[in-house]
Amino acid sequence: MTWFHTPTLNRKRISIAFAIAMIADTIPLLLGPLGWSFLDEILDGIAMLLLSGLIGFHPLLLPTFILECLPVADMLPTWTGCVALIVSLRQNQPAPEAKASSTEERTDYIDV
Repeated sequence: MTWFHTPTLNRKRISIAFAIAMIADTIPLLLGPLGWSFLDEILDGIAMLLLSGLIGFHPLLLPTFILECLPVADMLPTWTGCVALIVSLRQNQPAPEAKASSTEERTDYIDV
């Protein structure tokens, strides 16, 4: 499994990704605004890795991780917002074209 591979999104992957994001956003609320000695950062790193595995790596995950390292900004639901944005961007992308099979006529050459 490669981390930069974009898997096809289905309901199960999206639901699990939202659940992980909501859990990662809720725990810092329970720990308070200052957190407990890097427990927030460890949780955010785990959340980013799990989300990358579920919905594929997206550059929006990096600023979200950095924003979560700020002391008070981690009180915002940034992981949930990031997952919602990534899912909406991925669902609006056109589907990749199917590869031409060997039985179809090839038109990428010039007939002389």
